Amino acid sequence: MSEPESLIRYPTDFPIKIMGVNEIGFEAAVADLIREHAPDFDLATIEVRESRGGRYLSVTATVHATSRAQLDAIYRALTSHPKVKVVL
Repeated sequence: MSEPESLIRYPTDFPIKIMGVNEIGFEAAVADLIREHAPDFDLATIEVRESRGGRYLSVTATVHATSRAQLDAIYRALTSHPKVKVVL
């Protein structure tokens, strides 16, 4: 069975939103996980927002994605991290 055709054309700049616990090191952990699968990841693309109550952080990271397999690997790595609550 063949893989369905992607609606995304690669390579592309792809924003990923990661929400998790607002703790020291969360942003760095997210960047490290992404860099494992996208060595050219540019830290300057990261945008961080704190939740209203300050308990959570929303980190948006734009990745220069080269394939669906690469994006899938990034999503798997992020969702397996214990401090990450949601990845969009």
